[in-house]
Amino acid sequence: MSSRPRALGPLVALFTAGYLAPYLLPTVVGRLSAGLGLTPAQAGLVGSVLLLASASAGFTLASRVERIGPRRAARFGLGAMILGYGSAALTASVPLVVGGAVVGGFGSGTALAVAAAGIAAQRDPHRASTLGLLTVSATAGALYLTLPHLGGGHGLPFASIAVAAALVWPLTGALGSGAGHGPVPTPSRGEGTPLPHRRSGLVLAAAILCWSMAQNALWGVSGRIGLTQAGLSEVTVGAVFAVALGAGLAGVTAAGALGSRLGRAAPIGAGTAIIAVCVLVSSGAESLPAFAAGEILWNVFYPVVLSYLLGLAASLDPRGRWAVLVGSASSLGVACGPVTGSLLSEQAGYPGMGVVLCALLLLAAAPMTAVALHTSGRPLVPGSIRRRGGAPAAVLAGTTGSTPGLVPQMGAPEQEIAEIPVPARRRADRRAFGLARPSDRG
Repeated sequence: MSSRPRALGPLVALFTAGYLAPYLLPTVVGRLSAGLGLTPAQAGLVGSVLLLASASAGFTLASRVERIGPRRAARFGLGAMILGYGSAALTASVPLVVGGAVVGGFGSGTALAVAAAGIAAQRDPHRASTLGLLTVSATAGALYLTLPHLGGGHGLPFASIAVAAALVWPLTGALGSGAGHGPVPTPSRGEGTPLPHRRSGLVLAAAILCWSMAQNALWGVSGRIGLTQAGLSEVTVGAVFAVALGAGLAGVTAAGALGSRLGRAAPIGAGTAIIAVCVLVSSGAESLPAFAAGEILWNVFYPVVLSYLLGLAASLDPRGRWAVLVGSASSLGVACGPVTGSLLSEQAGYPGMGVVLCALLLLAAAPMTAVALHTSGRPLVPGSIRRRGGAPAAVLAGTTGSTPGLVPQMGAPEQEIAEIPVPARRRADRRAFGLARPSDRG
């Protein structure tokens, strides 16, 4: 029990380092286009290759983190980030930049895989995911405010990610062979343990791939929308992104305070619908107020919904395999985002791209909400209290006074019921049992 609070810090730091590249994607793509003379589609393709390498690392390590050891895997990932992003920052050769981005992206995915597996083993994975999103949003917001004042060129964003990986390296000493993940029940640690909730996990992975692709298609070209369509300067666009990520901090804080009071289905479904509207506003923005409103509101709800999705994935398997696989599917969608956004914007313009992405988000919201309703994250309703608690629980739930702690509250996650087989060696004699009556001692 005491090891989990100590291990949470390194896991959050790993999460921050691994997620920093996707958060800095607009400035990475924009500076690749401006600094290396690439077309928008080519720069978006480089960003997609980086994130595709990150996703491939997650799929490769989904069930191998425990076998390799979290400390060894984390140090390998951080070392690849330092080597890859550092080399990409120091060269102007396009092939070498792409190669460095691939190596660094694989390192980012490795760090995320270790962090996701560890966060899934925490008692409250939603709280741990929320803390990680808070940290990465604050770090990315600070970089968006700082980088425009340090000069141009493609090297600064890559160098900042490499420096972040170097700063996290000393914290990996707290990640031993399984120490960073907290105790997990012995039966779930077996190598041959099948994945639970296969159908729900696969549906969630496929839906979050589309969900991430739609949003990162816009995120990858948001910088160009602000610069070209809205006519803003790079400093102004960076300030808008910083304020948006700061607003995201408030959203994640609210999600952490709200917890499971509303379950997971309502925040995921309603939050995605609001995000779809924000995508329409941002893609059609032609002025600073419209651009800022779309980006800020979007970034308020994006990390909120993402924290519930990560918590939902973590609840499907205490070993963290679904957390890693769903996170890798999200990274795959992120990887497809920049090139998708570039191609859609070139073919249909930014407003037309926004309509397509809005429709895709609304389509993805339905299966994600369905998974949240039909897994352990489903909120309890009066009918389910009656079915699970019987008449006494229904009566207590309907009273005006406070209910005992044993009665499930509205919005609380369902508790899974474990069946315990009891072998019947001999038939019990019914005459040995009688009715329970109050003793008469009066």
